[in-house]
Amino acid sequence: MRRVYGVKKLTTYLDSVGYPLTEEQIHQLILNKEIPHLRPIGDIIVFNLEHIDWWISHKKSP
Repeated sequence: MRRVYGVKKLTTYLDSVGYPLTEEQIHQLILNKEIPHLRPIGDIIVFNLEHIDWWISHKKSP
């Protein structure tokens, strides 16, 4: 399972796959529960990249 830890690393990943978002946009998506993520402990945010890839594909499709 591919994972990234933290919003900053997710922005880097999203840039690399052609779906750039700012840290502020990602925080807003997390707040609204619109992006797949986990909070296992406290302030740690984990993103499963398979789930993120699925999320991107559904955002891009009409």
